[in-house]
Amino acid sequence: MNHTPLIDVATLRARLNDPDWVVVDCRFSLTDTEAGHRAYRNGHLPGARYAHLDEDLSGPVTPATGRHPLPDPKRLAQKLSEWGIGHDVQVVAYDDMGGMLAAARLWWLLRWLGHTACAVLDGGLPAWRRAGLPLTAEMPAARPTAFAPRPDERLWVTTEQVLALPAADVLLDARATARYRGEMEPIDPVAGHIPGALNLPTDSNLTPEGHFLPVAALRERFAATLGDRSPVTVVHACGSGVTACHNLLAMEVAGLCGSRLYAGSWSEWIRDPRRTIAVGAV
Repeated sequence: MNHTPLIDVATLRARLNDPDWVVVDCRFSLTDTEAGHRAYRNGHLPGARYAHLDEDLSGPVTPATGRHPLPDPKRLAQKLSEWGIGHDVQVVAYDDMGGMLAAARLWWLLRWLGHTACAVLDGGLPAWRRAGLPLTAEMPAARPTAFAPRPDERLWVTTEQVLALPAADVLLDARATARYRGEMEPIDPVAGHIPGALNLPTDSNLTPEGHFLPVAALRERFAATLGDRSPVTVVHACGSGVTACHNLLAMEVAGLCGSRLYAGSWSEWIRDPRRTIAVGAV
């Protein structure tokens, strides 16, 4: 089993026919929630299953939650079982945004459920296409298995825990700077950020071609914002707990392990109007 958080195109190509490897297409658009599934049906990596962010990788939205609550572990485990993901299976997730959306979310969810043999395809679908490798519209024939979830609740925090974070801990907001500062908000009804949160947008984790930066460059990038803080003091947030997984993944790639996810993130924080909102830079 491979415990690296990233898999390159060449490695995946060599293992496409390995029955102990499962590829999952996680393409998704927040503005057109069926666009990813349509794109998958038109062409995907050979053998890839499709994971829908709203339907498969999130739970039901309630008046108290953010836009993408964590899914019920048993329900997600059933879906993973249907996809043929068992204890000894290496999972590779991809999207068309370099892992900045649902691919990193699936990677984190698998780790949360105790499955460490999971990775994101470095460069995503664009890297596969640049390599001249084929896509197919053929639906995969999965071999159902039994996935046994073992949720590790230490990997994420609730809103109540965010409100009680120790002074030494830091909340790292992965959203674009304009959204963090409250200058614009295209998705949520309220603009701004959680007081005290620092901003580190995910897009700068990648090269212009959509690959993750080298390890040294990633370490330097996080150090510039976090200073000498230990990774275990870092809690990642974004709009709804999805994009934040990309910063968490980038830290793992850099060897900065042990940070956590604020699963509800901004869209849950603003559900209660009594919670303080900050605007501008810290």
